[in-house]
Amino acid sequence: MTLSEFYSCAGGDYKEVTGRIGNEILVERFLIKFLQDPSFVQLATALEEKNVQSAFRAVHTLKGVCLNLGLTDLFEVSSALTEKLRGMDMSGYEPYFEEVQRVYHRVSGMLQQYITEKNGKQV
Repeated sequence: MTLSEFYSCAGGDYKEVTGRIGNEILVERFLIKFLQDPSFVQLATALEEKNVQSAFRAVHTLKGVCLNLGLTDLFEVSSALTEKLRGMDMSGYEPYFEEVQRVYHRVSGMLQQYITEKNGKQV
């Protein structure tokens, strides 16, 4: 799988991110850091603990990371959850989080596959 194919499968914008960041090597470096970013875990924990402020902060961070990396599908669902939590009301957040969770796992799984195929090791 090429980086362009990863972006296509992950619902991202390869041309935009490589044009803005500059080259594939830097994009790959940032994508590897994405797999280590704690925002998604922090979001899940905050929602489990019913801590709306922490959940909002975590999903807002995740949204920004996705925007910067051109991960459009994940950005869009993260953005929807961000707006849902913006008023600091957790009622009805579940379907939004389920969608974030589904897309996050799809994107991170494909990214792990891309890295494994390219480097022969998991990150």
